[in-house]
This record gives sequence, C-alpha cells and structure tokens, in this order.
Amino acid sequence: MKKQVFLVFALVVGTTLGMQSCQSVATENSEAAVAEATTTPAAGGGQASVVEENSEPNVVKVAVGSKDHTTLVAALQAADLVNSLANVGPFTVFAPTNAAFDALPAGTVEGLLKPEKKSDLTGILKYHVTTSALTEVMLSDGMTLGMANGGKVTIHKSGDKIMANDANVLGVVKASNGMVYVTDKVLLPK
Repeated sequence: MKKQVFLVFALVVGTTLGMQSCQSVATENSEAAVAEATTTPAAGGGQASVVEENSEPNVVKVAVGSKDHTTLVAALQAADLVNSLANVGPFTVFAPTNAAFDALPAGTVEGLLKPEKKSDLTGILKYHVTTSALTEVMLSDGMTLGMANGGKVTIHKSGDKIMANDANVLGVVKASNGMVYVTDKVLLPK
C-alpha cells in the first residue's frame, strides 16, 4: 500500500512539475512571439522593411546608415525607389553625398522632391544605378555602363582613382545586393 501511495505521489509531483515546465516554455514562446511581432514590420511593407540583422546591409540600408546620404535617402523615398533597391539585385549604385546635392543650383533638390517632379527625380536617381554588382577590380578606364534609366555612364580609372563621368568616387561599400560607390557629385543624365 505504501508503494502505491508513493507511486501516486510521485506521479502527481512529476505531472505537476511537467505542467509547470510546459507552461514556462509556453510563456517564453509567447514572450518571444510578442517581441518578434513588435520588431517585425507589418505585411505589405515591401522588401526594404524586412528586419534582418545578421547579413550585410543591402544598398538601401547602406545609404540609410550613412549620415552623409540623408538627401539621397529622402530622394529615394520621394521617388518610391526604396523597395526596388532593397531587392536581390545585383546593383551598382553611385551614391552622391549630401554635399554633392548641396552643390546643385539653389532650389534644385527641393524642386525635384515635389510630387509633380517625381518622374524627373526618378530618371535622375535611376541614372545612378546599373543592374550588376561591379567591384573596383571589374571597372576599367573608358568602360561604359548602361544605367537603369537607359543612359550611359563612363568610368575613368587611373591607379586607385575612380570616376563616374565627372564624379569622383570617395569610397566603396560592399552591400548584400551589390556595390555602393560614394561620389562627390550628382550624376545628371544628358
């Protein structure tokens, strides 16, 4: 009889502990689900809204993460190009700095950011993108690149110095979906 009581007691204690353990795991899973829901963007946000912190940033996140490219990011948003450039690519992007945009005639950037100038802005921004990931080694002097707007950009290369048309390349950043070449001028289609 003592054995039966002990077995029943052991069964009750074991079941209770097992239920508490499952409840703890369920609570942890629920807490994780809530945390994920608060950091995961809502459906329909586009490729640019995907939260992924373990890979290299894509070309858009490179620009967003740079204090020197806030004007470029604002222009990409105004032209609705953020999700396009956040896609798989591959892309080579010539990314003008804020100073490059500031060097344009007064009122140019403000005018291009107006909704009625969206197609002009889109054409200019697409003139900064080609659909291939070209590393510095792949670029050669005199090389002509077909850009996303249908125009052409000529690369000038001498030693370590690289230019796209008349814009100097100040730095190069590898992204998960291509290459970003930081430039000191805005490339303007002819």
